Amino acid sequence: MTSAPTPNPYRAGDDRPGTAHGVPPEETPPAESSTGTGAGPYRPLTKGWGKGPLIIICVVALLVALFFLAYAITLNL
Repeated sequence: MTSAPTPNPYRAGDDRPGTAHGVPPEETPPAESSTGTGAGPYRPLTKGWGKGPLIIICVVALLVALFFLAYAITLNL
């Protein structure tokens, strides 16, 4: 029969006094910034709407307006 291994005092499950939630200070990772700018290739910002979405929105708005105009005309006949 083998005995249970002796727990390593430098592992994260240690409940020694002076440790935060069982993790010794030397084992905690350094703080990391979540606002870093190095996440991907650089793309210069563009101003305004793209031509494609703007044209699509205008066409849909025109079709809706024409539908309601035709509906109003048919109700008055």
